[in-house]
Amino acid sequence: MKKILGLDLGTKTLGIALSDSLGIAAHGYENFTFEFGNYKKARERVLEICQKENVDEIALGYPLHMSGEVSPRAESSKRFKEDLEKENPNLKITLVDERLTTVIAHKRLMEADLSRKKRKDVIDEMSAVVILETYMQTRKGY
Repeated sequence: MKKILGLDLGTKTLGIALSDSLGIAAHGYENFTFEFGNYKKARERVLEICQKENVDEIALGYPLHMSGEVSPRAESSKRFKEDLEKENPNLKITLVDERLTTVIAHKRLMEADLSRKKRKDVIDEMSAVVILETYMQTRKGY
């Protein structure tokens, strides 16, 4: 089985998580920083990782409003997905509702007793882990 990538897309950062080859466990991969709005650079990094890590499936965070309505950031994620699919039609990309993932990620980092600065440095990466874990659980029917 190939690995799965989890992504938490922001306007300047991209949190990236990677599953093991069995699709059971997820771990943080990196917190990629790019110039504000330069999603092309972020897409290029995702495609590099997909090639390097043998990834053909992506769980991309979809930041809906708490009411379930589509937010402007969710529209941005949808465009990012569509652009990635154009660049690599073999990728299976699923939008994953990411409401509360940042809250869960913050809680985990607090429990790990990380300093405020360290939490800030890895929060997007940890959010990507939560997005990927959510996706893997839904694939298995939990």
